[in-house]
Amino acid sequence: QVQLVESGGGLVQAGGSLRLSCAASGRTFSTCTMGWFRQAPGKEREFVAAIRWSGGRTYYADSVKVRFTVSRDAAKNTVYLQMDSLKAEDTAVYYCAADPSMSLAPTPSRYHYWGQGTQVTVSS
Repeated sequence: QVQLVESGGGLVQAGGSLRLSCAASGRTFSTCTMGWFRQAPGKEREFVAAIRWSGGRTYYADSVKVRFTVSRDAAKNTVYLQMDSLKAEDTAVYYCAADPSMSLAPTPSRYHYWGQGTQVTVSS
């Protein structure tokens, strides 16, 4: 059974930083794309960043490019999202997800497995 468990969310002031973690278990992820998505109240879930587990190629939404960095630690089976220069508009529930292909797709429907989400609140 695939499990994705996010942690690291919290309350931070604008301009600050947070690092989210996603501990993955239950299958081999070497052929997967790992994605981060977020959903703010009243809004649709939106793509943030993705990384191919094998090779480490990354892809970012324009809104977070330069400020956010996605990475993975194969030894720990964990994916990270380092978020710097946070803005109030980054406030959302952040979800980790796994796509069984290596597509780096920003489309939520391609991701078969999802974590429970972690709240990130940025105060202005």
